[in-house]
Amino acid sequence: MSMSVGSGSGGVMCEINTTPLIDVMLVLLVTLIISLPVMTHAVKLNMPNPNAQPPPPDRPPDVIDLEIDFDGTIAWNGTPVTGMDQLDGYFHGEAAKDPQPEIHMRPDRRSRYGVVAQVLASAQRNHMQKIGFTNVAQFEQ
Repeated sequence: MSMSVGSGSGGVMCEINTTPLIDVMLVLLVTLIISLPVMTHAVKLNMPNPNAQPPPPDRPPDVIDLEIDFDGTIAWNGTPVTGMDQLDGYFHGEAAKDPQPEIHMRPDRRSRYGVVAQVLASAQRNHMQKIGFTNVAQFEQ
């Protein structure tokens, strides 16, 4: 390395001394390398047994079509329900099954909201889990 002491003319020197900057960067780099933790832990993976039998295919749940007509008539899979007590009995019997069947509710667009709300409340009281509305495209305007 060479070092410039200055010129004989006594002018101002306009060069940056980069030696301290390089020294600081080298110290920081060495500190970073030393302080990095050594990877000593391994990741445990629970791999499936290659000789095990495949699981049985999932059976899709049964579907119950529940129609509500404009005059308040409720039909369970096409058969009319005589009253809310009979509907509660149907819900109670279906809630005990495993897997629980899906209820596809199809209210008429002219049906009263109170009847639909009573049917939903009855399903909720009997712990039915899967309830959905079908054919709702007729409600869009």
